[in-house]
Amino acid sequence: MKAVHYLPFFASLTSAIWPLPTSYDHGDTVLWMSDDVAFNWAGTAASASNVGSRFLVLQEYLFSSFDESSNRKPKREGTEWQGVSGDDIIRFAIEQTKSTILKRNFVPWKFHPRGWSEPIAEGATYVSSITLELLGEDPPSIAKPLAGSVDESYSLTLTTTGEATILANTSLGLRHGLNTFTQLFYKHSSDGAYTALAPVQIFDAPKFEHRGINMDVARQWYPAKDIARMIDTAAYNKMNRFHLHVTDSQSWPLEIPSLPELAAKGAYRPELYYSTKEFEYLQKRAALQGVELITEIDMPGHTSIIHEAYPDLIAAYNIQPNWDTYSAEPPSGTLKLNSSDVDTFLSKLFDDLLPRIFPFSTYFHTGGDEVNKNAYELDDTVKSKDPEVLQPLMQAFIDRNHDQVRSQGLTPIVWEEMLLDWNLTLGKDTVVQSWRSDEAVASIVSKGYKALVGNYKYWYLDCGKGQWLDFSPERAAAAWPFQDYCAPFHNWRLVYSYDPLAGVPSEYHHLVIGGEAHLWSEQTDPINLDRMIWPRASAAAEVLWSGVKDAQGQNRSQFDASPRLSEMRERMVARGVGAEPVQMPYCTMDGEQCQLGLLA
Repeated sequence: MKAVHYLPFFASLTSAIWPLPTSYDHGDTVLWMSDDVAFNWAGTAASASNVGSRFLVLQEYLFSSFDESSNRKPKREGTEWQGVSGDDIIRFAIEQTKSTILKRNFVPWKFHPRGWSEPIAEGATYVSSITLELLGEDPPSIAKPLAGSVDESYSLTLTTTGEATILANTSLGLRHGLNTFTQLFYKHSSDGAYTALAPVQIFDAPKFEHRGINMDVARQWYPAKDIARMIDTAAYNKMNRFHLHVTDSQSWPLEIPSLPELAAKGAYRPELYYSTKEFEYLQKRAALQGVELITEIDMPGHTSIIHEAYPDLIAAYNIQPNWDTYSAEPPSGTLKLNSSDVDTFLSKLFDDLLPRIFPFSTYFHTGGDEVNKNAYELDDTVKSKDPEVLQPLMQAFIDRNHDQVRSQGLTPIVWEEMLLDWNLTLGKDTVVQSWRSDEAVASIVSKGYKALVGNYKYWYLDCGKGQWLDFSPERAAAAWPFQDYCAPFHNWRLVYSYDPLAGVPSEYHHLVIGGEAHLWSEQTDPINLDRMIWPRASAAAEVLWSGVKDAQGQNRSQFDASPRLSEMRERMVARGVGAEPVQMPYCTMDGEQCQLGLLA
């Protein structure tokens, strides 16, 4: 597929696409959309009204399958669903395209001056057909690709006579094109949906291969339907990874059938866990939308909850009151580092879990952050905090885990400390996730490893809410005004300003495969979940898809991004997401009312 020439994009009212395409040109002809529009696609050889009964049932299952009284049990326990293919991805995308344009859309009054008149439907021209053409053959791993192994580019055209065509080399590209197509349309206040942008010509391709969100579901409990809504929204922002930090020191909410006491004793309450069916549901829901769900079981630190079920496996458990000597947050506790019982436990855990991950992902995250060496003085299998004693033991621990991960056909991911602080020798297939600094990213890639970025000073979405710890009267004065370690709050403009390649020499750019925005859940739960992530994660999504710099090599302007992000926020709200506003309508109704310091 050949890229069209780059056409400068100037943010304008109701012409927004998020994330920003590589090239985008549009006109001002009005076209309308009806629910009987034909989708011409060789994969179905059918119109949108004939995408298959299986997928109509699947749509119902995915969007309404949870019993609200329990927030956890699927209504259709035992239902079997087949694996996800490229055809599955496109069929599901067609249904979502229709639903988004015709049922989950918005009237764009906030993006027009007062007195604006909507288009008139009388004598209107309608979109007559949407042709999807797959130019290549999907790889077998289309639903769970290694970063960089799948072409996600697409081109989209829409003529003034109503013919839409999307071309792509893979099903993922076609899905992205349909996603963009929905953003051309608006709801009419009377009825129907229209675009005022024809003709349209777009070519698009992502800058980075791994574009994700990391969501901590261990420190707070989230019903599966809330996680699913975040997956859906990530997909709508053209993110392709959803990192589920599913266990931590405070709870173990994931059912492991061969080790049933982990969730039975480790969940906050007996019913607050993700069943094997729910876990499969989340993975499949993600895969159908071109999103790979990556599961993390953090270890050897952040594991004290295992003590509830298997106390002999954990050292330095819940040391009070000086827990902070042994861990980053309470309760303290780490897997013992030289224990055959720990090896047996992990082998059984991985044998159960990894085969259930393999159909939907190529990756498994083994954690490795914030391991406190002091804890091993209380480990009866080690009794030392000497780095020279601990380093070979940690090497053996990681080797054992990663050997088993690879034996199940998965690629390991670790946090940066395993490489940079512990100086471990990792397999060159290992992806190293950085969170502390740009210098850490540069160090990772200089050692030849693929890196994921997510500098906490920019892309930690939980920062700025203040301390969640309670301070004793003796320490309260020194802690005032009770800022958290990563304050202040990282607004979308700061998120948008982050360059994933900052400080990385050009010869190593190819090893920065992408990044993730992170939501840690000490002070987030289902009540404020949506507004904590959206639309700030959308800013990270555009950086990862479009790049932080424009075609001229200049940093992208938040001035140009602001009205587009405001519109994307409205689209997310129309899809049932409680995203925070970017600006007040006064600013977006004209587009030039809320500037500061702009030169005349």
